[in-house]
Amino acid sequence: MLKHRLLLPLVAAATLLTACAGPGANLPPLPDPTRSAYRLGAEDQVRVTVFDDTRLSGSYRIGDNGEISVPLVGRLPAAGITPQELEQRLVREFRRRELITTPAVAVEVQTYRPIFVLGMVDRGGQFPYQPGMTVLSAVALAGGFNFRAVQDRVSVTRANPDGTGAREYRAPRDAILQPGDVVNVLERRF
Repeated sequence: MLKHRLLLPLVAAATLLTACAGPGANLPPLPDPTRSAYRLGAEDQVRVTVFDDTRLSGSYRIGDNGEISVPLVGRLPAAGITPQELEQRLVREFRRRELITTPAVAVEVQTYRPIFVLGMVDRGGQFPYQPGMTVLSAVALAGGFNFRAVQDRVSVTRANPDGTGAREYRAPRDAILQPGDVVNVLERRF
């Protein structure tokens, strides 16, 4: 009987502490941004400049299937590789098809895939990504926190690097976002 009297307050205290931790506290922290090169993905738009033949230069959107369609070359896989790797792939294709003997190609990202903000903000939705964008700047684009928002952390859903799904993380206001991230501003419990 004495054990139960001691155990009951401990269980109640543990439950209270868990409740005070707040929404999102049980999520793993968002990993630190890596210094690795940007990987292209569906909805990115790239500018391809072919210095030896301007007819092959142009802007190309990466489709949902992860491919771009280049004149005289056709469809090429582009999702999951860096812009520099796409340059090398285009050079190989131009040589293989004997379109240009010594091609010089540059690829740059013109428009990144968007980020999404939802939850306790004024106007949730889809917003254009900009390099260096933080959680706080994304929330500002969505009209700011509303009166019910948890303001010191959010949840961020990010695609796995290998493209096999996504994972949800806890992120502070100054966390750096990546294209395609979904920011969910959490609701206060009280």
